[in-house]
Formats: sequence, C-alpha cells, structure tokens
Amino acid sequence: MLGNREEHIKNVKRIVVKVGSSTLTYENGRINISQIELITRQLADLHNKGYEVILVSSGAIGAGIGKLGMKKRPSTIPEKQAAAAVGQGLLLHMYEKLFSEYGQTIAQILLTREDMTDRVRFLNSRNALFSLLEMGVIPIINENDAVIVDEIKFGDNDTLSALVASLVEADLLILLSDIDGLYNDNPRKNPDAKLFSWIDEITDEIEKCAGGAGSSLGTGGMVTKIRAAKIAVSSGSVMVIGNGSNPSIIRDIVEGKEVGTWFKPTDVPLQARKRWIAFSKKPMGTIKVDEGASPAICKENKSLLPSGVLGVSGSFDEGDLVTILDNNDVEIARGLVNYPSHEIEIIKGLNSCEIELKLGHKNYDVVVHRDNLVCLK
Repeated sequence: MLGNREEHIKNVKRIVVKVGSSTLTYENGRINISQIELITRQLADLHNKGYEVILVSSGAIGAGIGKLGMKKRPSTIPEKQAAAAVGQGLLLHMYEKLFSEYGQTIAQILLTREDMTDRVRFLNSRNALFSLLEMGVIPIINENDAVIVDEIKFGDNDTLSALVASLVEADLLILLSDIDGLYNDNPRKNPDAKLFSWIDEITDEIEKCAGGAGSSLGTGGMVTKIRAAKIAVSSGSVMVIGNGSNPSIIRDIVEGKEVGTWFKPTDVPLQARKRWIAFSKKPMGTIKVDEGASPAICKENKSLLPSGVLGVSGSFDEGDLVTILDNNDVEIARGLVNYPSHEIEIIKGLNSCEIELKLGHKNYDVVVHRDNLVCLK
C-alpha cells in the first residue's frame, strides 16, 4: 500500500500531532524528558522544512501527579484539576525550553468543548490558530484540565486532536501512543495479532478490533482513536496511529514509510459548517425515524419530515443538535432541529400540511432541513 501513502502524503502542508500521556510520562507519572526531546526535535525539523505544525499534548495531569507525589491517577474532578494546574506549567516550561533550543517559538492554547460547540468561539479559535501558523509559531494545545467538568470535557485528547485537525483543515493527523497501531487482536495478549497497515474505510469489523482504555495515566484507548479517525477522515485528513517510542516515527510517517496504521480520508470531505454540526456540538437528544426516512436522509440527501419521525428522547429546543437513529436504534445522522422536543412529539408521523393545525403555528415544513443535517453512515 506504499503507493497509497505516497499519494496522500505528497501534498501535506499542515500537520497536527497528538502525543499521549503514556508517551510523555513514566509509569510513576513523572515527565519522560528524553521522549519529549525526541518529539520536539522532530517537530522543529518539520517546521524548518516548511510544514505547519500543531502539537496536541497530553501529560498535564500526569506531570502534576509526579510533582505532587501521587501514587496513581486521581479519580475525582477536583483532584484532576489540581494535578493539571500544577502539571500544566511544568509541561509548558519543558516544551518552551526544548523548542527554544531549536529556534522555535511556541504558543499555548487551552480548549474546552464549549470552545467548539459555540459557533463564535469555534471561529475565534480557528482564526487564532491560523494567525499563529502564519506567524511561524508552533501552537501547543491541550484540554483545559484545570477548569473542566464532566459536562464540558472532551474526555480524551484523541478526540480533541481530531477536532483541532478539522478546525484548521489539517492534511495529516498523527496520533502517537504506546502501541504500533490498530491490530486485529490485543498484541499484548496474542503474539499472533496482525497490524492493520492501511484502512480504506472504518467498518463495523474495524471498530470491533478496538479494545478498552489504555494505561492508567491516560484516558484514551483504541476506541477513542477510532472515534478520532472518523472525525479526521470525514474532514479530509489522513490519520496515522504510530508508536511514540520510535525515535523517528514522525519523520517516517511524513516520508510515507510503512509504519503504524493509516486511515484513508473520504473522497468528498464534509464542508466546514457540517463538520461543526457532526463533530463539535454535543447532541441534546435523539429522534428516531422510520425505515423510509433513513434512505431519504442518507442516500437521497433529503430533509427530515415530521411524517418520518417515530419518537423523541430528551429535552431540547429549536436550533439544538440531535442524534438521529434508525428504527434499529443505530445512529445514522445528526442535525439542528427546527422545533423543540415537545412540539416534535406532537407532530411526529404527520404530513407537513398538518403542522399548523396541531401546533397553532408553523415555522418550517421540515423537522431538520438538509442544510443542517449530516449523514454519518
């Protein structure tokens, strides 16, 4: 599959690299300085070659764990916030020291999910990143662990890095972890497990090959990497999972060598606004549709009519994002609704001409317009 790699790597200009906690810290939580130095040297060299580089870095909580002398990763939000507050400065200081030795200027950007879900903040983040790249700066991004709570956290930096790649329209997303890539079985338990070197499409079989969470210091595992791959390839980015302990892994990937697991981008990437709808916003509820609505949405690019709605779950308002399920409860799409949940419950199964009679008003003929609808299948 080398030809595929060469084809997709030759025009790469903008690269997002995500480094996990398992790569940046030792088991005791303290910073692995030699690993950080290897990564910064490779990124600085890429920048010198003319690539635009963004680093999404885990490790703040892990660094704080080591500094505070904790024996394990904290389980409560306040403890994680405290560890992150201590570790964030320690981690950035290390990056500043190492990147400056290679003549590179860095900037820190801390994000929460609200920065992605709010359209204005989403665009402001995008503009800030583009300005930094134009100035020749290497942005270093992390979730704002010192202030996050469950309601606004990304939950893993794999998802964050994919959203960042989508945000800046990156050509390549590299996820560095403590494993060589995606296998058909757990390689730590099965020595005969085979590595997927190239994935054209993320099928149900591929998703089943993803295991559980990773090391005790991180929150990610192969499940979150597959989730990140879905976001990245739908946005037009090549994504590669590679082993961060390989001293030349980033350079090898950029040169198109046969390392890690590569995910092919879709031929027709989603438009920027539809990427925001599909991946950045948090769904506030679900709408279940009948067997006729599913192909109309996903194959014929049609709007969701009230006649195709079977039921509603959750409480949401007009303009909120909802998940759309088929009659087998499989997610097929996401979209911004034209009516609140209690009104959709009233008009479900009806023809559009009956909406005003039932509600006493009619703002729209459709529940979700096709311009605000993204098919995920």
